[in-house]
Amino acid sequence: MTLRTWCIKALLETATAYLVEKRIESARLNAEVLLAYQLHVKRISLYLNFDQPLTEEEVSGYRNLIRRRLKHEPLQYITGVQEFWSLAFRVNPHVLIPRPETEILVEQAITLAGTFSETPLRVLDLGTGSGVISVTLAKEVPEALILATDISGEALGLARLNAQEHGVSDRITFLRGNLFEPLMVEKPVFHLIASNPPYVCTHEIQGLLPEVERYEPRSALDGGKDGMDFLKEIMGRAPKFLYPGGWLLLEMSPSQVEEALFVLAQTGLYQNETKIEDYSHRERVVMAQMKSNVGQGMSNYEGFLDLQEGKWAFMEKRKPCFKGR
Repeated sequence: MTLRTWCIKALLETATAYLVEKRIESARLNAEVLLAYQLHVKRISLYLNFDQPLTEEEVSGYRNLIRRRLKHEPLQYITGVQEFWSLAFRVNPHVLIPRPETEILVEQAITLAGTFSETPLRVLDLGTGSGVISVTLAKEVPEALILATDISGEALGLARLNAQEHGVSDRITFLRGNLFEPLMVEKPVFHLIASNPPYVCTHEIQGLLPEVERYEPRSALDGGKDGMDFLKEIMGRAPKFLYPGGWLLLEMSPSQVEEALFVLAQTGLYQNETKIEDYSHRERVVMAQMKSNVGQGMSNYEGFLDLQEGKWAFMEKRKPCFKGR
């Protein structure tokens, strides 16, 4: 029996029809991305070589990729890559897949960075995950020195790899721990604190798309009963780690924005509370500025932080600041 010889065009058409039948969204896109991944080429190359015959090994490998996608495994976990801010980031099941909404937070952080005259600019990224916030800010704000925390060692390993691949690992220090936990002894202060924390209500997780519910890490999704557990903790503790005039930026669900603004107001420590819409015109990011007449967490400590081999070293100096390389 003679096996059928497949060409790129025919295989794409067949795979797309099958994915449509199985109700996989963006079927053609999925078929193209997976075939380009299997053949180690760019998607445009598929169109330039429609009549190219494929080997039995290539077809078999492609079928295995399609089977994984039919089980609703996210395309990004299969290929190991997700684009964010026009940059390619490595992802895996230990980290949340970066969403376009987080670009809104990064965009606002970049704008706010330009309002500070001090250099280096000190930035804290809480729950860094794959490191997209830290890495993007490091590339867009050359004067920034960034500290990023995450409770997951696997996530930090991936974030370090992304920082290395984008050439900014010398300006980001990664520390393991939950939110502010790794900073509780020294209590350094920052100009900007940014976070995309878990904010899905616990009872809503089971109703999410199977790609999210089955495959993305629950620890990066579950924000507690009302989805506000981490958001409230960050808003309550951030003032101890912000310079007067510094900014806190948080991504959240549109349904949580008004409560977040109320919590910020109740602290009496913030001003200029602002809500920002995402690309779908839904309120997604909340920002607030530390009042300038409120003392900051390191007011009694005269020292500065030095980035040396990825660790914070404290030395006696008159004014707290980062020392860049």
